[in-house]
Amino acid sequence: QHGLITKPPLHSACAAISVGIVKGAAVVDLPYVEDSTAEVDMNVVVLGRPGEAPKFVEVQGTAEGQAFSRDELDRLLELATGGLERIIDMQAQLVATPPALRAAR
Repeated sequence: QHGLITKPPLHSACAAISVGIVKGAAVVDLPYVEDSTAEVDMNVVVLGRPGEAPKFVEVQGTAEGQAFSRDELDRLLELATGGLERIIDMQAQLVATPPALRAAR
């Protein structure tokens, strides 16, 4: 607001989400009660901008109860990227308007 920053300081958003297989169903954004009983538990972290395909920072998945197939892995990654795109869009909306000026201390 004072004109000191001449270009956007962030090159992209960073977002993380959990996905898993719980009682045989692929789910996104697991609360603790589901995460603690999931057959498959996966964490996905990406960098991205609204409207662009996210780039992966981390994909960490574990078969907690039973091994999972390539089709299940693909479905979990699809769920994760869909959720992460929504988070990145929300982040962009939140930082689009600069905060109000603060009084000097």
